[in-house]
Amino acid sequence: MGYTPMIQQYLHIKSQYQDAILFFRLGDFYEMFFEDALTASAILEIALTARDGGIEKVPMCGIPYHAYEGYVAKLLAHGYKVAICEQVEDPAVAKGIVRREVIRVITPGTVMDEKVLLDKANNYLGALVSEHGSWGLAYIDISTGEFCVTQCGHREVSVLDELIRLKPAELIVPDTLKDDGCVPEILKQVKCYINWRPMLQKSLGQVLEVLETELRVGEDLAAQLYKWPLACQAAYYVLDFLQETQKQKLGHLTELKVYKPKNYMLIDAATRRNLELTENMQTKSVRASLLGVLDETVTAMGARKLKHWLETPLLDKNLIQQRLDAVEELVENALLRESLRKAIKGIYDLERLVGRVAYGSANARDLLALKQSIARLPQIAGLIDWVHSAYLRLLINDLDLLEDLFTLLDNGIADDPPAGVREGNIIKDGFNQEVDRLREAARHGKQWIAELEAKERERTGIRSLKVGFNKVFGYYLEVTKPNLHMVPQDYHRKQTLANAERFITAELKEMENLILGAEEKLNKLEYEIFNELRAQVEKNAGRLQTSANIVAELDVLLSLALVAIANNYCKPELVDSSKLELIEARHPVVEKLSAGRFVANDCHLEPPASILNIITGPNMAGKSTYIRMAALITVMAQIGSFVPARKAVVGIADRIFARVGASDDLSTGRSTFMVEMNEVANILNHATERSLVILDEVGRGTSTFDGISIAWAVSEYLLTRVKARTLFATHYHELTLLQEEFPAARNFSMAVKEEGNKITFLRKVIPGAADRSYGIHVAELAGVPKEVLDRANNLLAALEERKQDVRQTVREVAAAAAQKAGAAGSSHLPGLPEMQHFLGRLCKLDLDGTSPIEAWHLLSSFAREAGELLGKLSGGNHDQDPDS
Repeated sequence: MGYTPMIQQYLHIKSQYQDAILFFRLGDFYEMFFEDALTASAILEIALTARDGGIEKVPMCGIPYHAYEGYVAKLLAHGYKVAICEQVEDPAVAKGIVRREVIRVITPGTVMDEKVLLDKANNYLGALVSEHGSWGLAYIDISTGEFCVTQCGHREVSVLDELIRLKPAELIVPDTLKDDGCVPEILKQVKCYINWRPMLQKSLGQVLEVLETELRVGEDLAAQLYKWPLACQAAYYVLDFLQETQKQKLGHLTELKVYKPKNYMLIDAATRRNLELTENMQTKSVRASLLGVLDETVTAMGARKLKHWLETPLLDKNLIQQRLDAVEELVENALLRESLRKAIKGIYDLERLVGRVAYGSANARDLLALKQSIARLPQIAGLIDWVHSAYLRLLINDLDLLEDLFTLLDNGIADDPPAGVREGNIIKDGFNQEVDRLREAARHGKQWIAELEAKERERTGIRSLKVGFNKVFGYYLEVTKPNLHMVPQDYHRKQTLANAERFITAELKEMENLILGAEEKLNKLEYEIFNELRAQVEKNAGRLQTSANIVAELDVLLSLALVAIANNYCKPELVDSSKLELIEARHPVVEKLSAGRFVANDCHLEPPASILNIITGPNMAGKSTYIRMAALITVMAQIGSFVPARKAVVGIADRIFARVGASDDLSTGRSTFMVEMNEVANILNHATERSLVILDEVGRGTSTFDGISIAWAVSEYLLTRVKARTLFATHYHELTLLQEEFPAARNFSMAVKEEGNKITFLRKVIPGAADRSYGIHVAELAGVPKEVLDRANNLLAALEERKQDVRQTVREVAAAAAQKAGAAGSSHLPGLPEMQHFLGRLCKLDLDGTSPIEAWHLLSSFAREAGELLGKLSGGNHDQDPDS
C-alpha cells in the first residue's frame, strides 16, 4: 500500500520545486504538506493539522486561495520562494485525480501582487555578471516593465554603489562567481536575496538573438549591446529566469534600455546614506529625508519617478536647465499649475495596471481604471496652448491620448463591474449581441420567478409560500408543514426540512434550466470577451507606458513647483565652472523639522581661489547641518529643482562625497575608524576638480596626534592634488593653520554668544576660526553630573596654563630664526625676499590664540622653513641642517 493518488501527485510536483514552498490548490484552499507544512505553519502562524496520506498521517496546513498575497509576502520575507500549483482542468469533467500544474513561482524579485508591492518604490530583479575587471548589470521591475542594462569597469564605477542605489529585491549571480575574491564581499553588503544560477552556456551571438527576439532592439541598441557582452549576459539571465518562473511571455516587456552610470552624478553608498536622500538614516523611512520634503506627487508613477531623479542627478547642463525652466513656469503660472495638477490627480498607476494586463491578472475593475485614467489625458493635452517652456511643451505634445483604447474600453467594460472575472456583469449592454440575448433571457426568467411567488400564493391560498434558490437544489417552492395539506398535485417534493417541505413544478424546472443555462453561457462568453479586450490592451502596452512616463514626469515637475512655492525656494543659476555660491541658504529637511526657526547661512567656494572651507565650532552648533546643506542644494539643483536659498550659483558636480559620522560594520569586522578611513580613501581616489566633498570630523576615531596628522594630510591632498570643492567641519583647531600655508583654504566658525555662564549657539557661520569647542557646556546640557563637570573644568584650566609654555617656546624659536636670518647677509643675497615674507608671517603670529598642538605644528614648520632659507642665504646649500 502506498500514498493516496493525490499525495503522489503532490510529491511528484514538489520534486520539481524543491527550493520553494508549494501552494497546492485543493478547492478553495492552497494546502501545504510534509516539511512545507511544518515550515509554513510556523512562519504564517496558522494551524498545523494532518491528513490521511494512505500509509501515514501527513502534516498539513492551508490558507484561503483568494487571500494568498499576504501569506506569500511573509514567506518571501523569510527567504522562501513560493510555487503556485493550480487545478488546470474542471473537476466536474476530470476522470480520476484533477490535473494540477505549477503556473508560477513567486520570488522576491517577481512579485506582482499590489497588496505586497509598495506604491512609491520599484521592486527590482537584477542580474550581475563580472569578468576580467568589468561588470555587467541588468535589472527589471516586472510590475512596470522597466528593463535596463549597463556595463562598466570596476575602476570606472563601483558596482556596489550601483546596487545600493537600485536596492534589488533579488539578484541573479552565476555560481562561478562564488569563488571570485571580490563579488562575494560585494554581495554581503547588498542585503538582498541572492539567486545563484549555473554559468551561461551560450555565445554572444545566441544571447543577442534571444534579446532581439523577445524585445524591441533597434540597430543602434544592437550595436551598443554587441560592445557590452557582460550586459547582454545579465539581460539574458533575467529573461531566462522570468520564463522559467512566470511560465508565460510578458507582453509589457517591450523595450530594453541601456544607460551609463557616469552620465549621471555618481553618489556612493556612504554618501547616499549620510545625505539621507531617500530615507532617514535612523528610521529608514521617507519622512525626514530629502525625498520626504520634495514629494508632493499625486500619482504612484510620479512618486517613483521623483525617487529615480533624486538617485540619478543630471550632469547635462542643458537638460537640467530645461527642467528648471519648466518648474519656473509652473511656479509663476498658477492657473496652468492648478489645471495640470487637477488633470493628473485622478490618474491611476498606469505602469502597474499595464503590468497586470500583460500578466493576465488584471480584472474588469483594472480595465475600468485604465479607461478612467485615459479619459484625463485630453485635459492635459488641452493645456498645450498655455505652455511656453520647451520641456513642458515637448512632454505634452508627445502625449499619446489613446482615444482608440478609451473607445474600446468605454464600449466594452461595464460601469460597475465585480472584482471577479468569471461571475458575469463585466461586459456593457450593447457591446455584443449574444451577450445581450443571453442576458435578456436570464433577466426574463428571473422576472418570471420574481412574479411566481405572488401567483402561487394566490393559486394555492398558502400565504407563507416562498420561492427560493440554492446552488445544490436550484429553484424551489417552500411550504411550511401546517400548510402541506393545501399543496396542489402538480407540486413534486424536492427536499424535506424540519419545519417545511420544498417542491418543484414542471414549469419552474423549465424556467430554471433556461435561467441557469443562459447564465452559465453568459458568464463563459463574458469571460472570453473580457480576455479579448485585455489582449487588445496588452498589444498597446508600449503606448500606454510612454504616456505613463510623460504623466509621471509632469507630476514630478508639478511637485517641485509646489514645494518651491511652499518653502520659498529660488531658481538656481547653473555655471560651467566649479563655483558654488549660496546666499541665505537653508537645509531643506532641517528647515521643515524646525518649523521655520532655521538660521540661513552663506557658502562660497570657487576654485582655484577658494577650494577648502574649514568650519570649526562647538558640538550642536550646526556644523554638520551646514555642510550637508551645501551638498543637498547641489543635488536638488542637478535634478532640476529650485533650492532653499535667496540666491544660488551652482557649478555642476560630477560627484558628491559625504563622509559624515561612522559606526562599526560588524558584518565585515570593520571598526569605526576603518569604516571612516575606507570612506576617506574612496574620496581621495575618486574625487575630481568637479566634485563636491563634505567632511565631518575626519580622524576622530584614533589618537589625537594620529587624527590631526591624517586630517591635515587629507586636507593638503584635496587642496593640492584633487582640488575638489571641500567643506570640512572639524574640532581640530590645528587645521585652521592651513589658511596660512594655502591661500585656497579659508577658515569659518559657528558663532557663539556668551553672557556670563550662559552660552547660546547662534547657528550662524562667520569668517575666522573658533578658539574653543565648548565641549563641557554640551556635556552639561546632556545632564553629565556636576562633579564630573567641575573636574573637567579644573583639568581644562590646567591644560590652558601649560599651553602658555608652548607659546613661549614658539616665540623663542621665532626670534632665533629671525636673528639668524638677519645675520645671514644683505638684500642682494638669494632667498632674501623669501626671508622677508617668513619674518612677516612671524610678526603677524597670534601666539595667545594658539593651542599647544598648533604650536607644535608651527614649531616644526618654521624650523624646516628656516633651515631652507638659511641654506639659500649661505650660498645655496639646501641640505643644511635646520638645527645648525
